Amino acid sequence: MTGRPSRRQLFGYAGAAAAGAAVTGGAVALGKESEPVVVAREISPYGDHQPAVVAASPKHAELVAFKLLRGTDKAGLGRLMRLWTSDIVALTAGRPAPGDTAPELAIPGVALTATVGFGPRVFTLSGLTDRAPRGFIDVPAMSHDRLQPVWTSGDLLVLVGADDAVSVVHAIGRLVADAAPFAKPLWRQTGFWNSTGPDGQPITGRNLFNQVDGTGNPTPGTPDFNSTVWNEDGGTTLVVRRIKLNLKTWDELTRSEQERAVGRKLSNGAPLTGATEHDELDLEARDADNRLVIAKNAHARLSHHSENDGRRIFRKGLNYVHDTGATRESGLIFLSYQADLVSQFIPLLTRLDAADALNEWTTTIGSAAFAIPPGFREDGWLGQGLLG
Repeated sequence: MTGRPSRRQLFGYAGAAAAGAAVTGGAVALGKESEPVVVAREISPYGDHQPAVVAASPKHAELVAFKLLRGTDKAGLGRLMRLWTSDIVALTAGRPAPGDTAPELAIPGVALTATVGFGPRVFTLSGLTDRAPRGFIDVPAMSHDRLQPVWTSGDLLVLVGADDAVSVVHAIGRLVADAAPFAKPLWRQTGFWNSTGPDGQPITGRNLFNQVDGTGNPTPGTPDFNSTVWNEDGGTTLVVRRIKLNLKTWDELTRSEQERAVGRKLSNGAPLTGATEHDELDLEARDADNRLVIAKNAHARLSHHSENDGRRIFRKGLNYVHDTGATRESGLIFLSYQADLVSQFIPLLTRLDAADALNEWTTTIGSAAFAIPPGFREDGWLGQGLLG
């Protein structure tokens, strides 16, 4: 193929791209090798699970947590979920949602997804008190946390991601508008991530500490992933942690000091005992001075499943910057999916809070937990098994 495909050709390729790339959220490259072209794609909203859970972190994302209004009960929540389901079905296909006041902003081919979750208070409503997923509770504050109410807790969550920032803003606007009779926004967080390499192939992505972030995750579709992420009904649980990064003091470290704190090479994410990103950690290896190559307090060691009685999570991230006048705060919106929050996530978090070398340069300022219901079929709606 010579030259760039036309717009019509791009959308013609979308179906084939969706079959291969949409499941993982990876981009597809076409055209000249030196000029990769990202193909327009759509991610179906239907399935046994909410689709964005297994997809790569989106290029652009916004999370909105809501507080239920007084009087919103199980039936009201069910009405909201029906409205949101119709919105999501339309918007992910690039069609205007019902009542859309800006229909031209609904465009296809931007890999838009919307993930919905329920906070702990939902399971105090009449008719839902015995329906919380196994091991689902609020995450207790850790000793290094400095939680701010503006980023903490929530009764509902919607997380919208897409390749296009305008599409994210538009979709969030529709979902917030339809929620107005039932719930009001409590906090909003915006983030971004790069999951595509220069050649158009999927990559793990980097946080603002320049770390390759997310290596070692279980692979979607494998038995290990299924047992880590999905609970009995096909849902999962999500922990959202807003982590402020002290870039100024981090940048004062030498490159080798940064790598020792993490336990991985900054160049490619390989463990300090390996050569490539996905090499296994050798936690027994020692250097010429008989020091552990991967230090006892290195993040990679303390978070490794072999050091945590086999516990795993499926972690994803979104970088963020938050400007207030001349002041800029930078950080990571940490997203952790697991079947059982109590038995998987909290023990791991407690271990990291006690000894992680990165605690010196990171501060968690927001935390919230949500139960993510299963997906839905074409004749169903989000949360139907819980609220129907």
